[in-house]
Amino acid sequence: MAANQGERTRRRLSTEERREQLLAVGARLFSESPYDEVWIEQVAEIAGVSRGLLYHYFPTKRDFFAAVVARESERMLRMTAAVPGVPVREQLGAGLDVFLEYVQEHAHGYRAFHRADAAGDQAVRKVYQRALAAQEKQILAAMAADPEFGPVFEERADVRLAVRGWLAFTTAVCLEWLRGAELTREQVRDLCAHALLGVIAR
Repeated sequence: MAANQGERTRRRLSTEERREQLLAVGARLFSESPYDEVWIEQVAEIAGVSRGLLYHYFPTKRDFFAAVVARESERMLRMTAAVPGVPVREQLGAGLDVFLEYVQEHAHGYRAFHRADAAGDQAVRKVYQRALAAQEKQILAAMAADPEFGPVFEERADVRLAVRGWLAFTTAVCLEWLRGAELTREQVRDLCAHALLGVIAR
């Protein structure tokens, strides 16, 4: 009787809630295993849905992976968002700590994302370009509002290009770090922070 009542009161997920559930499962699996070892059937089984329903939301595995990356990129932007009134120098180290912890915990997904982008995968490339533009915009906005770096931002036309180059540098450093570079997370953080500050504070 209690079981029947539980079945009757179980809430049916909305389309958006179901999509979010599938993406959450995907984020976990892609962080734990290489891309080629994650199967759509596995995602569907964990989420308790049919494979056909998953394909209804995401036509291909690559589309699903791109959507997972987009979700995680948006989450990272929220986690590293600038705090009004706190100097950029202070926020940079904290933001990098959050980012590098994420990279370590989602190493397989991070590597797969950048491999797919380098290979010219269009679904992933679109996500990559949007994420890069959002990160760049967030950093530049924080700098423009900062008492120390605001004047630099106004005076120098190369700041935007410097930030874009720094994002590429940070990606390259993280990929090498994940390959086994003998650096602690704190050392990688300091390397990346000094690289940006060294360019924009000259």
